[in-house]
Amino acid sequence: MTKAELRAKANDLPLAPGVYLMMDKTGKVIYVGKAKKLKNRVSQYFQENNASHNEKTRRMVSQVDHFDTIFVSSEFEALILENSLIKQHMPHYNILLKDDKGYPFVRLGKEPYPRFSMANKPADDGARYFGPFGGRSETRAAIDAICAAFKLPTCARRFPRDIGKERPCLNHHMGRCDGFCRGVPDEAEYTRRIEQAAQLLSGHFRVLTRAMREEMQREAEQLHFEQAAALRDRIAAIESLGKRQKVIAGICADTDIWGVYRGAAKCGWAVIHVEDGAVTGRETDVFTAPNDESEADMLAALLSQYYLPRAVLPREILLPCEVEDAEELAGVLTGRAGRKVSVHVPQRGDKAELLRMAQRNAREDVERVTTLAERENRTLTTLQQMLSLPQPPGRMESYDISNTGSSDIVASMVVYDGAKPKKSAYRRFKMKTVTEHPDDYASMEEVLTRRLRRYLDGDEKFAPLPDVMLIDGGATHAAVAEKVCAALNVPLPIFGMVKDDHHHTRALITAEGREIDLHANPAVFALIGQIQDETHRFAITFHHESHSKSTMHSALDDIPGVGKTRKAALLKAFRSVKAIREADMEALTKVVPKNTAKAVWEHFHSEKPEP
Repeated sequence: MTKAELRAKANDLPLAPGVYLMMDKTGKVIYVGKAKKLKNRVSQYFQENNASHNEKTRRMVSQVDHFDTIFVSSEFEALILENSLIKQHMPHYNILLKDDKGYPFVRLGKEPYPRFSMANKPADDGARYFGPFGGRSETRAAIDAICAAFKLPTCARRFPRDIGKERPCLNHHMGRCDGFCRGVPDEAEYTRRIEQAAQLLSGHFRVLTRAMREEMQREAEQLHFEQAAALRDRIAAIESLGKRQKVIAGICADTDIWGVYRGAAKCGWAVIHVEDGAVTGRETDVFTAPNDESEADMLAALLSQYYLPRAVLPREILLPCEVEDAEELAGVLTGRAGRKVSVHVPQRGDKAELLRMAQRNAREDVERVTTLAERENRTLTTLQQMLSLPQPPGRMESYDISNTGSSDIVASMVVYDGAKPKKSAYRRFKMKTVTEHPDDYASMEEVLTRRLRRYLDGDEKFAPLPDVMLIDGGATHAAVAEKVCAALNVPLPIFGMVKDDHHHTRALITAEGREIDLHANPAVFALIGQIQDETHRFAITFHHESHSKSTMHSALDDIPGVGKTRKAALLKAFRSVKAIREADMEALTKVVPKNTAKAVWEHFHSEKPEP
């Protein structure tokens, strides 16, 4: 379908809630989204020159061949259906959480003496499923820990088939199992403990421990001290489990605190689980997302995928920023949990500090797994997209002019190979045509003309041409550079570097005056700032050297009989031109021949004729 046909189809949609699926020419689903009003949302994708679209959306729309929609009766249903379709199709342009293989479930069968086992996903087999949980090894460790806390069997024996056939195994002798293979405790006690373990896996941590404490108190009052002691030990084991086991911590938590971090190459999320004000565990993951995806957009996509498949939900979810559909998500989770689940953004206090902790966890995990090369590649790719370049820039050249009044006008050319300076390719220019008075625009024109002519003449020191040219200055400087390139028929992408009040580059600007803000991406902001600082440093260093040479030349080099060797001898003896000027004939004669000493003295002391 053409864009006009897509726009017409979108305009025919009703103002009703639903889910839309964008598909490419092969019929593959590349994006799934939801909307309160399908017509408004879908038609926005196909409007002409929609400035609100980010780079990811523009790329996605360019690949859309047709789309489909599914109408639902409420925003809640749209939220749930969107999550289900994302899991089913794994669209390229959606932010994706790990698939279900990364999030196993705990299964409890319905047979006599049922056991806990791990399953990749729930099945329609009548069994009870808990989860999903963090990972296979963690889930397996959690099953073992729960069985140890309730002293349930984990051996290969099956009951009631194997009751009384063999002596109890090592687990019983180590105190990890109560030896149900002996027939004592009986099936009723086994079932009671299985239900308690299931209650823990369902998230009813406090209800379970409160009930067990009441039972322990009753046993103690009836002087059943052995049973009371066993319950005491089991309660302690369960409480320790809730605090120390990473997977169980997520189940026991009454509050989840979220952190999201965008790195130069990867993004990450972290969930801190808290129970009764104490941190009990965390979950983290690293994922990829488009460069221009905001934290709020990433978080909105992650939350529904994280919570909607879960059977156990916290009472409170704390977020670092406001997200779309937060109220709808809270309503869905409240309905599933059978109690209120709140979603909000704390601004101050202990909860805000926990948010900062979650953000640090997300950042540290991303930085740990991101290599320097990945950071640089992501930064260059982002810069390519921001500047609409055909490919990530391999060679970048930056130019700056430095002068003191009308003298010593110099320029610097700094070269970056990717994200690293290439100092062997740096070049310096001393103005040849602009000498009467300072003129940055004329100086820039001369420098770029000389640089490009050297390349056109085959000078290998000025090859290859850059992928992008950065000029220290605003739109007028960029226009001068474009004028030079046009005159020499060398088309190059050119941008001026606009500084803020602190002399830091805040934006890039085209010759037409279109600004590209750099603050949206810290990595690009840092790279362009580094290039600008290096260009300025190189220009200032060259200017100081040139100015020093000019000063020495005007003082000594014009004196008859003072060549390079005698000038060096004078400077070594007197340390400065001022000291040479103040020296008498006797002191000068000790350093240079008498006729030279006389010429030096007369140069500094002879009266100059009136003009």
